[in-house]
Amino acid sequence: MDAFPGFRTVPRTGVIYVTHEATQLGFSYANAQWANLGQGSPETGAIPGAPPRVTEVTISEASRQYGPVGGNRLLCQAVADFYNANYRRGKRSQYTAENVSIASGGRLALTRLASALGDINMGHFIPDYTAYEELLSIFKAFTAIPILLEASGGYKISPDDLKEEILGRGLSALLVSNPCNPTGQLVQDDELAAWCRLARDCQCSMIFDEFYSHYIYTAPADIGKPRMVSAAEFVEDVERDPIVIVDGLTKNWRYPGWRISWTLGPRPVIEAIASAGSFLDGGANHPFQDAALGLLNPNSARAETLAIQRHFREKRRRLLAGLKELGIGVDAPPAGAFYVWANLATLPPPINDGMNFFREALKERVIIVPGVFFDVNPGNRRATARYQNHCRISFGPEMEKLERGLEGLARVVGKHRSRPRRKPAQPFKK
Repeated sequence: MDAFPGFRTVPRTGVIYVTHEATQLGFSYANAQWANLGQGSPETGAIPGAPPRVTEVTISEASRQYGPVGGNRLLCQAVADFYNANYRRGKRSQYTAENVSIASGGRLALTRLASALGDINMGHFIPDYTAYEELLSIFKAFTAIPILLEASGGYKISPDDLKEEILGRGLSALLVSNPCNPTGQLVQDDELAAWCRLARDCQCSMIFDEFYSHYIYTAPADIGKPRMVSAAEFVEDVERDPIVIVDGLTKNWRYPGWRISWTLGPRPVIEAIASAGSFLDGGANHPFQDAALGLLNPNSARAETLAIQRHFREKRRRLLAGLKELGIGVDAPPAGAFYVWANLATLPPPINDGMNFFREALKERVIIVPGVFFDVNPGNRRATARYQNHCRISFGPEMEKLERGLEGLARVVGKHRSRPRRKPAQPFKK
């Protein structure tokens, strides 16, 4: 559809696009015949070993009013306490409520940050989260600079190479999803410490999107304690280090519908994004901020994280095994998050193309996300898209839906292995 006078055409993000297309064919979350392996959210019901799910929220008289734009102070302090307890024990510098801002979900938290950036070069990686594309396009104060991560390197970059990118491209800020969506690759331990040193030494603000930081699969399965990863562990001075962390209840606590997120960083950054929030959104949902307090209890959060890692590790194993049976490659198995970055190149044409594979999967009531959506290309400055032969497949849904999805993908592959070759489709344009 052409843009209405005065308006531009605004593209949908990958997940929204594929869900919209599936809805036209009868998909709904209540329709048990569909398997949504494109979803960007985890299953939200009870899982073995996890604390009971919150089923009721009490709305107090006070929370019927607008909340503070920067967030409920009690929740801000609870977030600070959570990071201090998990990552900063024994460290002189500790986070306080003044180092925290609350927003309505991760995209809005990142939008507040983007609107507060100055006239700088802002680095981002490829492939990465689809919503980054429009986020990096809409604000004109900064210039988005892509850094390509190669499959041959496991979609990772060494600290030395990252330093060359920062200095060579004159980056004043860098946006990092860790673990990465869609590849599931993880920066942790000494490597993450080196990245944080680079932020200090190069005076490059690193914005860590840590929404999947409790979905970690690098520790032994029977370790008996959760493995959580955060740049907060390697911050020397919470007021001076140019390190900003964004997280929330969406993934790590499995409450996507609550739309509660937080930003953690030096007070000048927190003050700037609160000012941005005053004109962008006016503040997060007030009653749900009160309800979130109990979820940030460190013992409860660790129990939830351990349950997540045990439960999702098994779904990860099943999806990787299922894709191998179908002859679908995986360039680098995920160390975190709940996605597999699948390489379709060895499948027969035309389903070796991510968009064609997606279309054929819809016929079997299965949703996936074509890889081209993760070729973050702000402003469409590049004419050629990458990752036509890739797709992102989620193991966020329940195991039953994952099995149903694998059965549907097996039917797609089976039908096309027995067909004569057809001409490839035209390249998809976002």
